[in-house]
Amino acid sequence: MGNIPPVTKNLLIINVLCFVGMFVARRYGIDINDLAGLHFFLASDFNVAQLISYMFLHANFQHIFFNMFAVWMFGRVLEQVWGPKRFLTYYLICGIGAGLIQEVVQYIEYATVLSNYDSVQTPFGIIPMSEYLNQMTTVGASGAVYGILLAFGMLFPNSEMFVFPLPVPIKAKYFVLGYAALELVLGITGGDGIAHFAHLGGMLFGLILILYWKKKNGGGRIYY
Repeated sequence: MGNIPPVTKNLLIINVLCFVGMFVARRYGIDINDLAGLHFFLASDFNVAQLISYMFLHANFQHIFFNMFAVWMFGRVLEQVWGPKRFLTYYLICGIGAGLIQEVVQYIEYATVLSNYDSVQTPFGIIPMSEYLNQMTTVGASGAVYGILLAFGMLFPNSEMFVFPLPVPIKAKYFVLGYAALELVLGITGGDGIAHFAHLGGMLFGLILILYWKKKNGGGRIYY
């Protein structure tokens, strides 16, 4: 990992250590994802620090593999362009922004549907609403990762990428737009247990930050 810039390398290491730690803690009856995952803000288990800690936790191997692969592939390029401090700032803001959007989406669900009930029917039986709210937990670096994808598409829009199963390369800008459109559709249809609007939230906060930096830079390109 010697050729990986420092922030990208440390993000990879921290996420892997947290993932391994999750399994070690389970052997002692401790659920790290429940403790440090992002809970709905009206739930009793919510803590504001979870807006940061949740992005270093993952549900399973597939979840962490694809997120860390994207951090390695695109994050190192951004860090080389922006420098460690600006890249880390961007990563964290996108992750926090994704968490905030997820909280808003969950509140809308609560205000329009859940608040009308005192309990919820689950596959494991009927549970009180207070317990169900504590189960509304989000983990993963996906929001920050989608912010990274957006930044790569904006900085290198015409870079060609091979994306399975497409037989021909696709430009980065179309790849990002396609992913955003897919997340929007999946977020609206829902039902798969994935926080699609959090992914879009990471992109949204990334876009706002990039435009702010660009304006601060006098409208020039956002290279540093």
